[in-house]
Amino acid sequence: MAVEAARRVGDAPAPLGDPHQILHRCRTLVRPALAEAVGRLHPWVGEMAAYSFGWCEVGGAPAVASGGKGVRQALAVLGAEAAGASGRDGVAAAVAVELVHAFSLLHDDIMDGDADRRRRPAVWKAYGTGPAVLAGDALFALAVETLAAQPGGAAAVRTLSVALGDLVRGQADDLLFAERPWTGPERVRPDEYRTMAEHKTGSLLGCAAALGAVLGGAAPETAAALDRVGRHLGIAFQIVDDVLGIWGDPQVTGKPVHGDLRERKKTFPVLVALGSAHGDRLAALLEAGDDPGAAAELIERAGARAAAMAEARRHLAAVETALAGVPLEARALGELRSLLGFLVRRDV
Repeated sequence: MAVEAARRVGDAPAPLGDPHQILHRCRTLVRPALAEAVGRLHPWVGEMAAYSFGWCEVGGAPAVASGGKGVRQALAVLGAEAAGASGRDGVAAAVAVELVHAFSLLHDDIMDGDADRRRRPAVWKAYGTGPAVLAGDALFALAVETLAAQPGGAAAVRTLSVALGDLVRGQADDLLFAERPWTGPERVRPDEYRTMAEHKTGSLLGCAAALGAVLGGAAPETAAALDRVGRHLGIAFQIVDDVLGIWGDPQVTGKPVHGDLRERKKTFPVLVALGSAHGDRLAALLEAGDDPGAAAELIERAGARAAAMAEARRHLAAVETALAGVPLEARALGELRSLLGFLVRRDV
């Protein structure tokens, strides 16, 4: 069975070093516990969960699909280690945030109408909308159960609850942004976008690192600092993702060039450019939707690409400020910095 196979993957830890090795080490540490948790679900629901993680095909046959990098589980493990505890002390936090992340993706794909996830049918396309909603609900419940069973579980569940509330706020704002006009007093402003990105993307990244620290016995100020790290990282990550969504190399991103403009997404560079002298012309191009190349050129001419990267760098500087504000274990801090840089400094 796919869940059993997942328990047996990679018993030997990879050598420490670059971010890929860090991610591999953390996935190897977390995978057996994540598979054990999923194995406690109803068999049909567990199959959908295993499919979402890339462990099986529809029907349960084992698969070797990509289940993602495991960024959030790595942040949880490194959060525990940065607090001076063993990485194993962060495993329950890693399992919980990975379950919540999977839950959010299942529901996001339904809300956004995205038919594919990691180059194969999304769960709702493979199993149906109702079953996918049910699987998402089960993953959320399993995440809370996982944390509640830990020593200090009450504080951990509170930390997760705050992050979930913010995640929902961010998703709500993101959905509402699509209905707002390109120009005029009701248009979406860059500062609103920052808040949305912090909530939708940053809250769970911050929660992952903070939860690992909480279960590792860290002081509240250490957990709070790591939460800030993740939130700033989320904004920077989302803005870089927006730049890649317009100008990224399709061989790297797996998406067509100018893809976000074809979909008329209100991304950070677009919002900055709409506030410039080129705003009316850009709005007309976006509304027509038939010349994404011209829209991309206009956004760059407005200085919005450079402004987006400057904003991402500002949040990376805030990450460093937060990390410098608390005592953290040196080796784990070095790995954390390496991982954070890798996540943001992509091919832009």
